[in-house]
Amino acid sequence: MCTAIVSVDPGSAVPVLVVGVRDEFVAREWEGPGRYWAEWPGVVGGRDLRAGGTWFAVEPGAPRVVTVLNGRGRMAAEAGRVSRGGLSLRVAADGKLGRLDLTVYDPFHLVAAEADRVRFWSWDGVELAERELGPGLHMIVNSGLEGGEQLEGETEDAYMGARLAYFRPRLVAAARPAPRVGESLEEAWGEWLPLVGGGGLDRADHRALLPLLDLGEGRVWGTTSVSLAALTPGGVRYDFRAVPGDWARVL
Repeated sequence: MCTAIVSVDPGSAVPVLVVGVRDEFVAREWEGPGRYWAEWPGVVGGRDLRAGGTWFAVEPGAPRVVTVLNGRGRMAAEAGRVSRGGLSLRVAADGKLGRLDLTVYDPFHLVAAEADRVRFWSWDGVELAERELGPGLHMIVNSGLEGGEQLEGETEDAYMGARLAYFRPRLVAAARPAPRVGESLEEAWGEWLPLVGGGGLDRADHRALLPLLDLGEGRVWGTTSVSLAALTPGGVRYDFRAVPGDWARVL
């Protein structure tokens, strides 16, 4: 149940903000943000140690931010399946999906943000849909942009719907951040910071942005990290928090 939050305001000194909330089995190993990939030496991101890719990639030289979420639809064949974490690296570095054979990837949603443009792709295993995200606040979950076509009666969909209903109006009502060079985390992200830190909800709450769910038999699923990025034509600010853990400035 990952979540991406994108705010676009062309008139702001910081026109694009991106929040990436990664949900995963907490036992799945990963490393915090760094430059790990020889093929894409400029890209910074956390590294998944099972598949080798990243869920949130930052190319400061562009500047560009890319985040990927699991989608819905037809899964790729087991033989030849490729990790979706490599897509975020490729698009962060190149700015485009290119002529990839997408049938080797499970369904995904992909956001590629630059200071003057935010593109959003959804692949359902059969068709690729592309659109640009215009001015305003956009929230993306595993069922798609603003919840997409949710399935009636599905527990996961009910959780995602409740998350959107709780956090969207609060994010819209909060003063939109415009992080500046040299500002502290609190100064930079202002009223958004407590919201992206969970909004005061218990992690077991069905509305939680940073859930933690015990699925039994030693399986625990929940938010493992939160990434914040602020894009201007001249650069990108990138703050990161492992969950649980403290915030750290990356770029």
